Amino acid sequence: MFFKKCQIFKMNVKAAMAITMVFVGCCSNVVFLEMVVKEDPGAGNLATFLQFLLIAVVGFCTVGKFGTAKRNIPFKQYLLLVGFFWTSSVANNYAFDFNISMPLHMIFRAGSLMANMAMGVWILKKRYPPLKYLAVFMISAGIAICTIVSSGDVKAPRETHEDAAEEERLKFIDWLWWCLGIAILTFALFVSARMGIFQESLYSKHGKHPWEALYYTHLLPLIFWLPTTSNIIGHVKLATETPLIDFLGFTLPRQVLWLILYVMTQGICISSVYVLTTECASLTVTLTVTLRKFVSLLFSIMYFRNPFTLGHWFGTLLVFIGTLIFTEILQKTVAIFLPAKKDAKKKE
Repeated sequence: MFFKKCQIFKMNVKAAMAITMVFVGCCSNVVFLEMVVKEDPGAGNLATFLQFLLIAVVGFCTVGKFGTAKRNIPFKQYLLLVGFFWTSSVANNYAFDFNISMPLHMIFRAGSLMANMAMGVWILKKRYPPLKYLAVFMISAGIAICTIVSSGDVKAPRETHEDAAEEERLKFIDWLWWCLGIAILTFALFVSARMGIFQESLYSKHGKHPWEALYYTHLLPLIFWLPTTSNIIGHVKLATETPLIDFLGFTLPRQVLWLILYVMTQGICISSVYVLTTECASLTVTLTVTLRKFVSLLFSIMYFRNPFTLGHWFGTLLVFIGTLIFTEILQKTVAIFLPAKKDAKKKE
């Protein structure tokens, strides 16, 4: 009995630590990513490459046991999974190069439930209860509102001032680039949803091996960066030319420091989410990730003073309420209080 209680306590502590580290790691990761893209909007590809490289190196030493460990899932299946994962990751980070703000980026990615449901209906022929469709409508409407409101604030950074006609022409060009950024984000959203369905079928057939999947999905795509070597080298040079700052007794170029902190916090974030999935129910994981996104969004608005109007707030509210309805968190919260009211009426 005592042993069982100790085991439950250890699990609760592990889950609590994982939830804490999700907030600490993922929220700080978003902050450092925003610092990276504010310093150099085109650095998204470099940041993604460094993230993949770190997790691949650590995985090679731990999961791969320096190349001696046997795979639980066939190599061909990993190639398909890697194709989905690399495409969605690179597309998401490339979007920053097309005048996409961090708040809009986060709101768009919060629409992953909508994309998952659409893919489920289309590919797996799934049917959902009416409340799920209402939730997806709210999420879609929220993203659409935020996108429309943001379209009026599109402006790329410029070094010179032009006359009125030239300014209007450049504004139109900025808007076209922004539309391309929205298209890239939408594409990434549905690729990620398709990857989720593929993962689900993969795990049901071969069993769950999250750490192995994490390792291979970061190791195998490294070859895909070969065609973008010149782009990566160019942004590395830009990073090393930024002003020097002191950090913990070391003097580093500012952008180099932001990239190091981004990669480290990304590792903490991903590891914490994977631990959380092994310790908690999927509903708890979804709620934790959703709340983390909301906290990150608020921090981005307040700390970086990103433009956020009443329309943005309304759209964001629709997205998060829709998410809570879809994951049935809102219904379960209401159900906790309703039985108490019914019991009180019976006693009367």
